[in-house]
Amino acid sequence: MVTTPLLPSDYLDLVSPLRAGADLRGRIEAVHPETGDSATVVIRPGRGWRGHTAGQYLRIGVDVDGRRLWRAYSITSPTDRRDGRVTITVKAVPDGKVSNHLVRCARPGTLVHLDQPTGDFVLPRAKPAKVLYLTAGSGITPVMGMLRDAELADVVMVHCAPQPQDVIFRGELHALVAEKKLRLTEVHTETDGRLDIARLGELVPDWAERETWACGPAGLLDAAEEHWAEHALQERLHTERFRPRIVVAGDGGEVRFSATGTTVDADGATPLLDVGEEAGVLMPSGCRMGICFGCVTPLKAGAVRDLRTGEITEAEPGVLIQTCVSAAAGPCDIER
Repeated sequence: MVTTPLLPSDYLDLVSPLRAGADLRGRIEAVHPETGDSATVVIRPGRGWRGHTAGQYLRIGVDVDGRRLWRAYSITSPTDRRDGRVTITVKAVPDGKVSNHLVRCARPGTLVHLDQPTGDFVLPRAKPAKVLYLTAGSGITPVMGMLRDAELADVVMVHCAPQPQDVIFRGELHALVAEKKLRLTEVHTETDGRLDIARLGELVPDWAERETWACGPAGLLDAAEEHWAEHALQERLHTERFRPRIVVAGDGGEVRFSATGTTVDADGATPLLDVGEEAGVLMPSGCRMGICFGCVTPLKAGAVRDLRTGEITEAEPGVLIQTCVSAAAGPCDIER
């Protein structure tokens, strides 16, 4: 009666938002610039945090311009950090609402919403004798979590970035090289051109003997998967994609978000998740590449196309779609 119309827990959240039993939140405690367009965000998670495995990612909900937007970022801190904090390292991308906000506007003391970490881009319990990390751009972030977490006997990294100053964690990487804990090859694409996977043997002669973890743009990962397959070594290659590989674009159409009454025109190549967020619709989401099912939503009418396979899904009772990897294939109605 005293707290009506709110619940007692609502008041507890104001006093102790990171308490046990509350929705999982975190408090930003520091933001450290890494390069001109990237920063490491230090977060103290609430007491419900269950810990992570190096290489996993974290969904974070951030309020931007009055809207809560969810994105997924790799955890770059080791699993045994003594102060209990975790870090994500974010690269601001053009038109990226959350990434630009975190890199340029986030301040210590800000509360964010968290999900428990997930993902299988991790080292096995039995550590390989020889490891190759093949990364580009922000694809270095999950690998950095691995490097900080476990010291391996023989580690080689090939990392691609436009210029030396664009290499995230460059100082720390070169310190590992000086300590003989890492062999590093930097490919600066503005002067060296893109990495030709077919010539990987020139940089890493024993690449075929190494268990490999690769993360970066789709072009790099597509080429790596093809190269490893040609040599019948697919089982030794582990990849992490931040975006789905788009196979087919449909024709698009009018999209209605029936719960809010919002109607917009969409092309056949833009995920419905992005379409909804741009229109101001509150859209649940996770990794944005179709593996976490955090964006599953009922399709009430019409049809959508899976951007990974080109497969068409038509509306019928009980049909659910993943908005992060589905685009309009004609007029459709999404229950949001």
